[in-house]
Amino acid sequence: MPADENKLIVRRYYEEVVNTGDVTRLAEFISPAYVEVYNNTRHPVGLEGAKQHVLGVRETYPDLHLTIEQQIAEGEWVVTRVTARGTHEGVWLGMRPTGEKLEMTAVNIDRVIDGRIVEHGGAANLLEPFLEIGAIRIADPVDG
Repeated sequence: MPADENKLIVRRYYEEVVNTGDVTRLAEFISPAYVEVYNNTRHPVGLEGAKQHVLGVRETYPDLHLTIEQQIAEGEWVVTRVTARGTHEGVWLGMRPTGEKLEMTAVNIDRVIDGRIVEHGGAANLLEPFLEIGAIRIADPVDG
């Protein structure tokens, strides 16, 4: 598929599934062979793993909304810079919910083959937003 079509598939997935939590439409965008990449390790999670990921994120941030700021595509690879906004309402990585609104930036890298996302990875700036909302604290601050 042309790179522009791959960008559109990723955009539609973020807007129509991730932003709404409508996992009934997951198979329209995600391959059964779907893999998530974290810390340079590939995790084959398939459709069920992708579904659990979306539901887990939306449990933590029920009002999550990704705004696509920029997309770049080359062949089957799509890089998307997003701003994520949501309210921290659920436990995540052992952090108690703060009820605070959170905004973070992230860069996602998705691989699209035959019209479906087969691989996803990326990085997000989590430290600053979690410090701002008090989800994490510096144990012994230098200035105080």
